[in-house]
Amino acid sequence: MHKYVFHNESLLPLEQVRLSPGQAGLLNGWGVFTTIRIYGGQPFAFERHWKRLMADAYRIGLPVEKSEAQIRDNLIQLLRNNEVLDGCARVYFIYNKIGIWGSREIMPTVDLIMYTIDLPIRVGPVKLGIQLNGRHAAHPLAGTKVTSWLQNVWLVEKAHERGFEDMVLINERGEVAECTAGNLFCVKAGSVLTPPLSTGCLAGVSRQILLEESERIGIAIAEHVMTPEEFLDSDEIFITSTTRQVQPVSHVEKREFSTKGEVTSALAKLFDHYVDHYLTTLASTANSNR
Repeated sequence: MHKYVFHNESLLPLEQVRLSPGQAGLLNGWGVFTTIRIYGGQPFAFERHWKRLMADAYRIGLPVEKSEAQIRDNLIQLLRNNEVLDGCARVYFIYNKIGIWGSREIMPTVDLIMYTIDLPIRVGPVKLGIQLNGRHAAHPLAGTKVTSWLQNVWLVEKAHERGFEDMVLINERGEVAECTAGNLFCVKAGSVLTPPLSTGCLAGVSRQILLEESERIGIAIAEHVMTPEEFLDSDEIFITSTTRQVQPVSHVEKREFSTKGEVTSALAKLFDHYVDHYLTTLASTANSNR
């Protein structure tokens, strides 16, 4: 984690940020967050992340009073002070005054916390295990990116213990859903499939970009419910996420997959082009507003 943190209205050195045990939402996990990729000092797809953040906040009854423009300006300030050109930022909104365990301290109803880190190293294809009952699609908060994140980090540690980087999470209906922090795609005879949101997976920003942009290069992506057996009967498998972009999968359990598949490579290049176009458009807009 880098030197400065943005907390509510202030940019502070990390060691001066005070979080209280009286912040009920902090200890109960009543909050929402998003991870944003930083390219050239700019937050990528910020407006998409903001839209999902606000949808998730509304879903859990969290009253955010900050505006999109305000948070973006605060984030840019944080990036400049931390001298981040390429890395990641986390944006959190935490419900302070909820439940019986809150304190009588003077604090805002909702805390804003933002910090940055170096980009995690994601080199080469990944190996995945399979976790049954890893997602609960019928849960009323399924697909919401909340700060109650124990299930995900615990499953990642279980994956590491078995020699995998992550898990393919199977829901209670026996359907493939997602990884702990990434969406899954597979290629079958040239067709690209991804689990629908009804499986309990997150509406990932990178996932949505591919769904919208893939037809530009003649590749259609369909949302499709799959059993583990159907998923494993694929020619190529890849993951999308903020820190991975498009990353091929070499193994799921003992099953091996091509890591140089034409479709995965084409979609990875498409994503790179989208990032370049986004940043170019952002720079052009900034220059025209001067």
